[in-house]
Amino acid sequence: MVLVGIAGTWLSWRYFVDTAAGQRLDQSAFSGSAFGRNTLWRGAEPVLDVVSVPFVVLVLGAAAVIAVMRRRWFLPLQVAVLVGGANITTQLLKHVVLDRPTLDGGAGVTPNSLPSGHTTVAASVAAALLLVVPRGARPAVAVLGAGYAALTGVSTMIGGWHRPSDVVAAFTVVLAWAGLTTVLTALSSPERATAARPGATGTKVAAVFFTLAAVASGTVAASALLRTRDQLGSVGPLTERSDLVPAYVGAAFGVVAAASVTFVAVLIAHQAATQHRTVDVEAPPRPQPVG
Repeated sequence: MVLVGIAGTWLSWRYFVDTAAGQRLDQSAFSGSAFGRNTLWRGAEPVLDVVSVPFVVLVLGAAAVIAVMRRRWFLPLQVAVLVGGANITTQLLKHVVLDRPTLDGGAGVTPNSLPSGHTTVAASVAAALLLVVPRGARPAVAVLGAGYAALTGVSTMIGGWHRPSDVVAAFTVVLAWAGLTTVLTALSSPERATAARPGATGTKVAAVFFTLAAVASGTVAASALLRTRDQLGSVGPLTERSDLVPAYVGAAFGVVAAASVTFVAVLIAHQAATQHRTVDVEAPPRPQPVG
């Protein structure tokens, strides 16, 4: 997971930011977000307003309380590593490490905006809650968290705050740090559970749901990307609504695919790590009859 997350972040920047063809694709989807913005923004703005310092503090506090109630003393450290590491990484990549070159035929002189900070916050706090809740609740938290993070990412596109590659890169940053916390989970104190392994059925159902969502949305996104690429190659920069809106819609489906892949990976990896460390509670010995 760590290597996949790192590779995904670098590839997002390398193609969509560091090449003229990638910039044109990304910019076409970004330009398409202007259509219908006034209407869609009424729903997107409240979603983005949730992402704030008090929100992060509240979620981290809730995660710490859940960890203490479960007597999992190492979990608050894992949450801090995940949320802090992912968000610091995003800010460093955006403002220090990565740049956005001005390329011939690209989108012009604009500052680098990859990865998306709002999406990183949303995805990292959702993944943090997935880490701390009991095993049986994790599938539901994963589905809800993925939905919230994807909605936040799409909302940044609706508002014209971020390009699609920025949002996808935010998910890959969170994936990398979630992979690291999974290693910490495997090394931490074991959970105590019965041999029934609660959450096994829910995990399978969630995995199927995420897989179907990733395949379906990824197919739509890839189709839109290829269509836009071909149009750019044949007619040059796109200006018509009929060309830009499909690129934008396809990019939104790409965000859904990225969220699905990220959260199914975190769910399965964390369930496997905690299962590996689970201590079964043995039944007390049956008393022997006297005489």
